[in-house]
Amino acid sequence: MSLKKTFSSDGKKCTVVFNVNVNAAAGAEKVYLVGEFNSWDETSIPMKKDPDGSFSVKKQLETNKEYQFRYLLDGKTWINDWKADKYVRSELANDDNSVVDTTVPKAAKAAKKPAPKSAADKKPAAKKTTTKKASK
Repeated sequence: MSLKKTFSSDGKKCTVVFNVNVNAAAGAEKVYLVGEFNSWDETSIPMKKDPDGSFSVKKQLETNKEYQFRYLLDGKTWINDWKADKYVRSELANDDNSVVDTTVPKAAKAAKKPAPKSAADKKPAAKKTTTKKASK
């Protein structure tokens, strides 16, 4: 299982790829992504079954929010994402919900480069002095 996040350049949207691996899918024929982002509708976000038996779906979410979610296998078995950002206690069941956090990561501060020296800052090159030998 995994959550892969990609943020829009304006920082307003986060595209999340939700993935249920073949082991977690446990032979399921249908898997649905269910959560706060779809009012916990059990059939509105079907996941695509890949040839290897895993399931995946992309969902675009608003940034800087946390969304609770779970996966529903074949309409009867609820599972969490083993790689969720965190887990919170469900208000409706005696279980936890997975959470995806869409907080935009802070940009790493770029190291400041010293400003290039201008021509005025450069020291003049030392002049070579030559002395003529007196001939005898």
